[in-house]
Amino acid sequence: MPIVISGTNGITNATWTTGTRPSTPSTGQQGYNSTTGQLEIYGAVGWVNAGTAGNTYTASYLMVAGGGGGGGRYYSGGGGAGGLLTSTSTLTVGTVYTITVGAGGAGGSGESVVGTNGGNSTFTGLTTAIGGGGGGAYNLSPNRNGLSGGSGGGASGYTSTSGNGTSGQGNAGGSGTTYGAGGGGGAGAVGSNGSGENGGNGGVGSASSITGSSVTYAGGGGGAGGSNTATGGTGGAGGGGNGAASNAGNPTAATANTGGGGGGSNGILGSVAGANGGSGIVILSVPTTNYSGTTTGSPTVTTSGSNTIIQFTASGSYTA
Repeated sequence: MPIVISGTNGITNATWTTGTRPSTPSTGQQGYNSTTGQLEIYGAVGWVNAGTAGNTYTASYLMVAGGGGGGGRYYSGGGGAGGLLTSTSTLTVGTVYTITVGAGGAGGSGESVVGTNGGNSTFTGLTTAIGGGGGGAYNLSPNRNGLSGGSGGGASGYTSTSGNGTSGQGNAGGSGTTYGAGGGGGAGAVGSNGSGENGGNGGVGSASSITGSSVTYAGGGGGAGGSNTATGGTGGAGGGGNGAASNAGNPTAATANTGGGGGGSNGILGSVAGANGGSGIVILSVPTTNYSGTTTGSPTVTTSGSNTIIQFTASGSYTA
């Protein structure tokens, strides 16, 4: 139905539902959406409620970067967790916000190879969450230090140093002993130091209830142990992987979409490579009355109370 102008009766707009909108609209086309009960206008970002275009609303967010990989044998440190940021931000209606979810860092690929840092996670207009630091790896000269990142990678055995964390996002990795490697730092605590020939535990992560349930993210990876009877460090709560013992077993990878650090390697009879860090995640919580329903990248959308929760486990976008 076209727009009808009828004297003192005003303007009657075309009417449709969300499912029957014009399939090839032109810029500036408007109509009444009986599904939403709103007059809407088609523009560069798609259909926008006419009464709210340019308005703002407040959303909560959680951003976790990818965790660092554990170091490759021997006596290798756990990977640091990805940086974690949580706060609120003002979103402008009709604006497209681009989300990047950081990948987990690869474990050190061979003997004396330091783990790779995790990828950064970003959201348009916000501070970047920094990828976790790779775990250190033993080498006669020079030793391979743990890398700095959102949280720092743990030090290998002998004389390497741990990586530093980023202020407000994570913590440093733990130190090594002669054989026991340090755990990677977590969002909630520093990585534990190696103890004797045992690997240090990864630092614990940080819990968030942005989805409506408490979930812990960004735990550090455990450091490797350094003898036949030594134990590897346990991954920190929040997805961190376990470190390996010297001559038995393999390190474990961090849990996907937690930003946890990977476990450090050390087994002569086990894996040469360190374990991979976990990928990150970006979560938005917006008032359901403001939720546009316009996303890319196939996020998981749920509700909690009066809010709509949008979880990105891969890169995408949200139109406010």
